[in-house]
Amino acid sequence: MPTPLVMLLLFPAIGAVSGLLAGLFGIGGGLVIVPALNAAFVAGLVAVDPAIRMHVAIGSSLAVIVFTALSSVRAHHGYRAVLWPVVLGLAPGIVVGGLLGAALADALATRALELWFGAFVLLMAAQLALAPRVQAAGGAGLPGPGRNLAAGTGIGAVSALAGIGGGIMTVPYLAWHGVPLHQAVGTAAACTLPVALSGAVGYALAGQGAGTPAFSTGYLFWPAVLGIAVAAILTAPLGAQLAHRLPVRQLRILFAVLLVVVAADMLRG
Repeated sequence: MPTPLVMLLLFPAIGAVSGLLAGLFGIGGGLVIVPALNAAFVAGLVAVDPAIRMHVAIGSSLAVIVFTALSSVRAHHGYRAVLWPVVLGLAPGIVVGGLLGAALADALATRALELWFGAFVLLMAAQLALAPRVQAAGGAGLPGPGRNLAAGTGIGAVSALAGIGGGIMTVPYLAWHGVPLHQAVGTAAACTLPVALSGAVGYALAGQGAGTPAFSTGYLFWPAVLGIAVAAILTAPLGAQLAHRLPVRQLRILFAVLLVVVAADMLRG
C-alpha cells in the first residue's frame, strides 16, 4: 500500500499532467500515465512486484481512461459529433480486441511489454511531431460490418497492449471512410469507452491471483486509478482552452521530444 503522501501528491500529479496534455494535444492520457506509473513502481514509491509492474501500469491506465472517456463522450455528444451507429458497429470488434490484448499482455513478461510500449511511443512521437493532417477520403463511404469488426479488433488489441484509448487509430480510420473530421474525432472519443472498458475488464480478470498490491482488482490498482482520474478530469478542459492560446505546434514538438526520452528509457530498461 502506498504512503498517504504518494496517494495525495503523486497520483493526482500524474493525472493533472496527463489531463492537461490530453486536452492540449488531443492525445490519450495513457502515453503519460503508463510510463509515470511504471517509473513510480521502479523507484519503489509503490511496492509492486517487478514481474507485473507494467501490467499494473497499463491496466490502471485503461481504468483511468474509462472515467475520462465518460466526460469526453458527454461533451462530444452535446455537440452532435458522435455517429452512434458507427460506434455500435465498431464496438463488438473493440471488445473482442480489448480482451485479447489484455490476455496477450498477461502472457508477456514485463520487459517485453516495456519494449513494446517503447516502440509504440516512438511511433506516437513521430506522429505528434509531424502532425499530419487527416483528410477524409470523399467517396469511400461508411465502413461495413466486416471491416468494422476487423478494424475494431485491431484497435482494441493495440490499445489494450499500450494502455491507451485508441483515438490515434480510430480517427484516421473513420476519416479515410469519408467521415467529417469533427465527427471522426467525436465518434473516436465515444469508441474510447468500449476500448478502455473491455481492456480494463481484461486486465482485472487476467491479474487475479497475480500478487498485486492491496486495493487492486487484478491488475487494476485503485488508489492510482482514482487519484489520477479525478485530477485528469479537472485539468483536461484547461488543456483544451490553452490549445487556443499557446503555440501548440511548437509545444507538440517539445512533447514529442519528451516522448522520445520516455521511449528510450523504456527500451533501455
